[in-house]
Amino acid sequence: MDHNPPALAVEFRGVSKRFPDGTLAVDQLDLALGLGTITCLVGSSGCGKTTVLRMINRMIDPTSGHVLVGGIDVAGVEPVELRRSIGYVMQHAGLMPHRTVIDNIATVPVLRGVKRADARERAVALMHDVGLDPKLARRYPAQLSGGQQQRVGVARALAADSDLLLMDEPFGAVDPVVRADLQRELQRLQRDLGKTVVFVTHDIDEAFVLGDRVALFKPGGVLAQFGSPEQLLHEPADAFVAEFIDAGRPRSILR
Repeated sequence: MDHNPPALAVEFRGVSKRFPDGTLAVDQLDLALGLGTITCLVGSSGCGKTTVLRMINRMIDPTSGHVLVGGIDVAGVEPVELRRSIGYVMQHAGLMPHRTVIDNIATVPVLRGVKRADARERAVALMHDVGLDPKLARRYPAQLSGGQQQRVGVARALAADSDLLLMDEPFGAVDPVVRADLQRELQRLQRDLGKTVVFVTHDIDEAFVLGDRVALFKPGGVLAQFGSPEQLLHEPADAFVAEFIDAGRPRSILR
């Protein structure tokens, strides 16, 4: 029998975050995320899930405890360099309005010293990967639909050439049909590229559709349960988990 532990992409060891106003956003979090998986962080507004995500790339620093990426404590990594090495996608894509699609995607490689022509060539290839017509390369974000903007955001995150992608409610602002299409595209990309994805959502159904593992948070930043969608659905840890799932009315577990 193989007793070797699974390879880990991200670890939280006794992590807490208390903001200056006294709000405890994350409370003594211990969590280990495996390589090459999609982990969904889910919970209602104010439960700390976005704070957890942003501590991975040091947009927020913990009050106590340690966050490790690839076994390295991020507290010892310069924040800007850390962020350039990790893909990040947010709601509304967060694109720079004065730059074309191709230059939005090429931003991080250029900042890291890649020649602009090479970065643009890579950007066009990434547009194809995320299902965008390369003919859109010279358009500006305002000329794109919401779904197209989100695909540009995913392509820009992939351009960081990182094995780790952080996604903060990236599909929450698009209509349900586009959202379902983007979810399928993310699943395809993860299968093809083997990225490790940490995905924040308030929607338990979305978490069940996308997540290999789901971390459900209670208010106050307490981890209520961490496991597969099947485990949360059929073996809820407590009444809070069962009620949250029931209120979310998940349609199905696709995998």
